[in-house]
Amino acid sequence: MERGEWDNQTLLIEFLLLGLGDAHELQTPLFVLCLTIYTVTMVGNMLIIVLVITDPHLHTPMYFFLVNLSGLETCYSSSILPRLLVSFLTGDRTISVQGCMAQFFFFGTFATSECYLLATMSYDRYLAICKPLHYSGFMNRKVCLQLVTGSWVVGLIISSGITSFISRQRFCGPNAIDHFFCEEGPLLELSCSDTGMIRILIIILSFPDVVFPFLFTLASYVCIIAAILRIPSSIGRHKAFSTCSSHLTMVIVFYGTLIIVYMLPRTVPLRQLNKLFSFFYTVLTPLINPLIYSLRNREVKEALERLLRRAIACTDSSN
Repeated sequence: MERGEWDNQTLLIEFLLLGLGDAHELQTPLFVLCLTIYTVTMVGNMLIIVLVITDPHLHTPMYFFLVNLSGLETCYSSSILPRLLVSFLTGDRTISVQGCMAQFFFFGTFATSECYLLATMSYDRYLAICKPLHYSGFMNRKVCLQLVTGSWVVGLIISSGITSFISRQRFCGPNAIDHFFCEEGPLLELSCSDTGMIRILIIILSFPDVVFPFLFTLASYVCIIAAILRIPSSIGRHKAFSTCSSHLTMVIVFYGTLIIVYMLPRTVPLRQLNKLFSFFYTVLTPLINPLIYSLRNREVKEALERLLRRAIACTDSSN
């Protein structure tokens, strides 16, 4: 294990990610599973981006936000899965301290930006269902760009702050992170500095990081559901709910697993369970996004059919 000297303390310059398990016979199945998930995630989200860009019927604020969510999901997966795949393939689980901080920064940026983007999408659905007459005025191109840009900027600022605090910690051993990526809890457990202040700062930052966008999303859906229940006809209620059901499913999956991960006690018996739920919200959530929007959304399915017809027509004409 490589080490460097600083202030008369022996400081780590690399960590060992313990990953999802030590059993050698599981490494190949886990590699195949993660590679399949990553491939489907990338292809599915890129397909949604292509569909929305190329199909004029999808040039609406809701699908503009969906394109950004799909782009965010590809970045989200790419901050974790490539490194995990390399460790399965080569058996090398080490990661430099700088590399670990970089992974933590990018993951934090994308995770926080997703919280705010989901809140933005819930606001879009609130306006569409509760304020339909004012929707086009409120949700114009300029506002959409500002909301998306704001989501990315807030994620960048909050992640920069937390990463800056953690990077100032001294890590002098042991170097084993009991996780499959660099996450704040396992990282702070390895710090030989006083972590009391940084833990308080992280709790404070968790409010603008997760709590505020979650409460905003929750309030939006309370108003949406109340408005839908006031619609007299069952057909009208079904049509209104169908416009937000895909997004609501995403919100439940994302925040459900996120809350479980951070509410579970970080005790030794529960660490494997914690990693399992972490795997779900960091790896499986980006996979679920294109599946939900392709299987549950009629407009996306119709756009996919039109794209396939155009592709077949082009193939026939070339022959």
